[in-house]
Amino acid sequence: METRQKHTPFLTQRQHLLILSFSAGLLLASCSSHSGKKDDKTQSQPKTYSVLTVNPRQVTLYTDFPAIIQGQQNVEIRPKIDGYVEAIYVDEGATVTKNQRLFRINAPQYAQDVRTAQAGIQTAQADVNAAQMAVNKVRPLVEKDIISKYQLESAQYTLDSKEAALAQAQATLVNARTNLGYTLITSPVSGVIGSIPYKIGSLITSTTTNPLTTISSISKVYAYFSLNEKQLLDFTRDVKGSTLQDKLTKVPDVMLLLPDGSVYGYKGRIKTAIGQIDTQTGSSNFRATFPNPLGLLRSGNSGTVRIPRTLDSALIVPQSATYELQDKHFLYTLGQGNKVYTTAVTVTPTPDGQYYVVQQGLKPGDRVVLDGGNALKDGVLIKPRTVQPDKVYRINKDQEEQ
Repeated sequence: METRQKHTPFLTQRQHLLILSFSAGLLLASCSSHSGKKDDKTQSQPKTYSVLTVNPRQVTLYTDFPAIIQGQQNVEIRPKIDGYVEAIYVDEGATVTKNQRLFRINAPQYAQDVRTAQAGIQTAQADVNAAQMAVNKVRPLVEKDIISKYQLESAQYTLDSKEAALAQAQATLVNARTNLGYTLITSPVSGVIGSIPYKIGSLITSTTTNPLTTISSISKVYAYFSLNEKQLLDFTRDVKGSTLQDKLTKVPDVMLLLPDGSVYGYKGRIKTAIGQIDTQTGSSNFRATFPNPLGLLRSGNSGTVRIPRTLDSALIVPQSATYELQDKHFLYTLGQGNKVYTTAVTVTPTPDGQYYVVQQGLKPGDRVVLDGGNALKDGVLIKPRTVQPDKVYRINKDQEEQ
């Protein structure tokens, strides 16, 4: 009995230690389990993304076409007579007015022709006077039947012949003076002088290959540009009108971009189009007319004709809401249950480079994720934060006001 009494306390103490250890393990396991559940719950909460509901809006798009500028008139100045350049009254690039002196040609033979013609007139006039005197002398004798009337007729024929010779001499003088006038070359139009390849002393003829200069009338200028077959088809389909010229009257004013990228200060109109397709280039030529009161544009300048096109019901999304993969554009739309889905879209960029006009892939009322990029996946649950359209399109609006 004494031995059992001594062993019992030892077993009880050991059992207490085991119980305490087991309880501590359960407690730690319980805490770890609760902590894991809390982390899983935190990770499973959906992230917040900005969402825009797209609705039709008005937007203006532009189509650019390279163009060559030409003056309203490009007049080649060529000599009509042969001679040497005696004087040059203008300089290259100068602005001239109509009838202003340009060149003088040294051609002494034409001055001599004038003097010869003047002398010929004096001789012819003397012959006419002599023939008239003969007629006056014969006429009273015929009337008195002293001489035959045939002598009067002969004298009259002689007078007619001398008068014809006088008329011919006068015509020769006019022609000589005209040729002499060709020695002074004046401007047929107002415009700007081009290059002057010939200098004082140069021999020129009426068959010289190069002109003395070229004068460009640039109060108005023409911008020539081309549309390919597809662009011409789109133009004839989109613009109302029964004929091509009728359609041109419906086209709004066009702009001209200068080589430095700036916009020309005056707008123009497309007034002429060649409906036929050039078989060599596969394009059709168009011509826009621009006023040029300051003379900024010159013949030979290059530029870009920008044609506006207004869409009354366009779906517009920020370019930052899309991503590109293998030359195709995609964005994320919000479906039922706030889950996102990848949507392929066909787009056209706006002139400001901030937005896309969606031609295919969206419909009015669709919700687009603005800040998803390409990080989301189909079926991912998100927490949408609705963004007002005025905030999204504020940049575009500010640019239009400017």
